[in-house]
Amino acid sequence: MATADDDTVTGPGERRPADPAPTGTLDPAKVTTSLEASGGAGLGKITAWAFWDWGSQPWNTVITTFVFAVYITGESFGSTNYTSQMLALATGVAGLFVAALAPVLGQNSDRSGRTVRNLRWQTWLLALIAAALFLVKPDPAYLALGLVLLGVGSVISEIAGVNYNATIEQVATPRTVGRVSGYGWGFGYLGGIVALLAMYFLFISPEVGLFGVTGDEGLDIRVSMLMCGIWIALFTIPALTALKDRPVPRAPRVGIVDSYRLLFGTVRRLWRTSRHTVWFLLASALFRDGLAGVFAFGAVLAAGTFGMSAGEVIIFGAAANIVAGVATIGFGAVDDRFGPKKVILLSLFSLVVLGLLIFFLHDGGKTVFWVLGLGLTVFVGPAQAASRSFLARLIPEGKSGEIFGLYATTGRVVSFLSPAAFGLGIWLGARVTGEENTQYWGILGIVLILAAGALAMLPVKEHTDHRM
Repeated sequence: MATADDDTVTGPGERRPADPAPTGTLDPAKVTTSLEASGGAGLGKITAWAFWDWGSQPWNTVITTFVFAVYITGESFGSTNYTSQMLALATGVAGLFVAALAPVLGQNSDRSGRTVRNLRWQTWLLALIAAALFLVKPDPAYLALGLVLLGVGSVISEIAGVNYNATIEQVATPRTVGRVSGYGWGFGYLGGIVALLAMYFLFISPEVGLFGVTGDEGLDIRVSMLMCGIWIALFTIPALTALKDRPVPRAPRVGIVDSYRLLFGTVRRLWRTSRHTVWFLLASALFRDGLAGVFAFGAVLAAGTFGMSAGEVIIFGAAANIVAGVATIGFGAVDDRFGPKKVILLSLFSLVVLGLLIFFLHDGGKTVFWVLGLGLTVFVGPAQAASRSFLARLIPEGKSGEIFGLYATTGRVVSFLSPAAFGLGIWLGARVTGEENTQYWGILGIVLILAAGALAMLPVKEHTDHRM
């Protein structure tokens, strides 16, 4: 697959003709995918690769889901409705930055052959931002700082994820990619458990934790953020050591404007040669945004709607990660056997049903959330892992960074939807019911996005029926 529509940049002021634009349907036999060119890897290297998921998972599990997100939306920073809506705004703005940057930076990694090098410095920067959350004290004056750090860190996390996803070609083949993707995602969930429990029992739960840490001035939460930064820097070492940049033909630097021109050329050509791949990118954008909403606002709902304490949220989070990790690893074999599309659709329709049950049964208290919330976690991870394996099976050799960047962009172009739908649901609930706390109405917004993604995915052909 060529990367420009008419010309390809070769240097300042120089152009060479691009490969002739294909017409009709691209012959799959003439395209070598990244996975087909891969020799795969043994369990040792696959596990080392998966350690990036393990090491980076505290950003998702501890920070954006179960601990810091709950902390920043607590009463110390303002009313529940206000802080929840500000969190939704920060999440949406961060998504717009990801949409603009991901494919161009991924394209740069492809051209330079520095995917792993870029992943390395992005991981270290993420660790630094996580540690910097220590500075956010429980006071309304610190709300903006907390949300800015959270937003910037989310952008770095997503961009790093683009480069990490691109390295799956170093450890998987077309026959094993479902299991490898599920193993990595599940391994990340298990890492999230260990990190979450470590923070809880060492700092948050005891009246006086390790190093004499107490809850005064939110020190237990803030020190946990510092430890998350150390965790990320430490446990990603196996992946950053085992993965290697592969030599690529020397390519001149391309400016920002030309990078976007090349990207638009890729999109146009993709539309002509593999339209169902485009439909998959659009459908996955919707349902992945819904899945992100489940993560972003699940713990917030646990605390604000179902009355769980910070400690109870963490215990729930640990149980949820165990369930999610085991389910995601298990569904990897189903992915390889029956195809990723079936895994995605089963997961999405199950999530819609469970989300509606949580809304209608929200007065049932903590037991309802324990049962139905854990049910949600069974299906979130498999949908994410199967989506990654679906796309990985299609990417032409040498295009992993750009296409996974485009994958991130299509998701983030609509990333405002779940936060907006969640916030709009809260607003609508307040108008309809007149209640002071209508946070549970935000569930309907997330369910709507998941349902839209599932419906958009229905007509998309299975990966065996189309190629880029």
